Amino acid sequence: MDRADVVVIGAGIAGLATAAWAARSGRSVIVLEKAAAAGGRARTANAGPFRFNLGPHALYCGGPAERALDELGVPFTGRKPNASGGYAVARGAAHALPGGFLSLLTTGLFGAAAKLETATLLGGLARLDPEPLQGTSVDDWLARDVRHPGVRALVGALVRVSSYAADHQRMSAGAALAQIQHALGAGVRYLDGGWQGLVDGLAARARAAGATLCTSRRATAVASAAGRRAVRLAGGGVIDADAVVIAAGPDGAAELLDGAAGDAARAWAAAARPLRAACLDLGLARLPRPRATFALGIDQPLYLSVHSAAARLAPDGAAVIHVMKYLVGDADPTADQRQLEGLMDLIQPGWREVVVEHRFLPTLLVANALPTAAMGGLRGRPDVAVPGVDGVFVAGDWVGAEGLLADASLASARRAAAAVATRRLPSMAAA
Repeated sequence: MDRADVVVIGAGIAGLATAAWAARSGRSVIVLEKAAAAGGRARTANAGPFRFNLGPHALYCGGPAERALDELGVPFTGRKPNASGGYAVARGAAHALPGGFLSLLTTGLFGAAAKLETATLLGGLARLDPEPLQGTSVDDWLARDVRHPGVRALVGALVRVSSYAADHQRMSAGAALAQIQHALGAGVRYLDGGWQGLVDGLAARARAAGATLCTSRRATAVASAAGRRAVRLAGGGVIDADAVVIAAGPDGAAELLDGAAGDAARAWAAAARPLRAACLDLGLARLPRPRATFALGIDQPLYLSVHSAAARLAPDGAAVIHVMKYLVGDADPTADQRQLEGLMDLIQPGWREVVVEHRFLPTLLVANALPTAAMGGLRGRPDVAVPGVDGVFVAGDWVGAEGLLADASLASARRAAAAVATRRLPSMAAA
């Protein structure tokens, strides 16, 4: 434990994937995790017979995360949710969610002119180029290119459900558009047993490649001198390393680094706008309305999905439902919980009589940083190499120009591991 070629700080999915790839390249790897278990925000809780992720999680089909899991040999199963028959909630009422010709034709969400504009917009969405919109906000894009207010609200809801972001005044329209295109194209998958299977699979692949995982071990500082990195541990102790990968948020990186590297990390942390959500996780003995499995708020930033309709998360006949409010600004937990329960009353009346498990998470961290128009969207995010210091890298959902959420985490993990693998070790240089 006094030295390694690579020290990875953080055992979320980005850290575990980095460790697996780095160990496969022949490096000795130590992973430090301050919590008692690996996984971070990808952990799944067992609540009686139900499996709860930390709020609603979905794996984007064919994206960087799925490709990384396939490459590392991490198995998973699950199905795509069926949004057909879903509801669009506006003005306190549930309407047919426009997901196809028939639902668009029959929905009471808006009138004929808005329906025509919706059909034209959705039909051409896949052909739009996100890159020119990276420096434009979602609000400015919609105000410029979408005429009808109801259609702007619908597209805003699609941005929220695909990116978990509701701050459309600041969010990059390019990042939002790319995410919508992915969601409406390849779709998403809910995972059997929850995301804990990915955590366990990544940890197993890292260990099989030779990495050592150390939980309840907190790093307190990363120092660089004489061409080597030193990772200091809480309670004493130092691990000498050729390279360090900080698989944490920008605040975590800022706490660990000093000098010019610390200045860069503090600038990242100051600019970051974390994404948060109020989440109501429910385990029901049965669904009062079995066919009502999805609802999307149009004039309010709300979401409801029966995840057990597509993944094994509950006993036969029972249900796991995630209800969420995308937050912007200060939260009001009491009002937010009341609003989420009100959405359940609308979509699943009678749910209170069949509740088995109930969990409310008032300000869950969804992602570490919003890709803003001011930063140039995805291309404005930090790269994996930390400026001002050699051999120190970062990985996570706020790093790199590729993807959002888990896609960004695993894409940056791959880049960080590749950077580590190309470094000449001191023993190699001496030889």
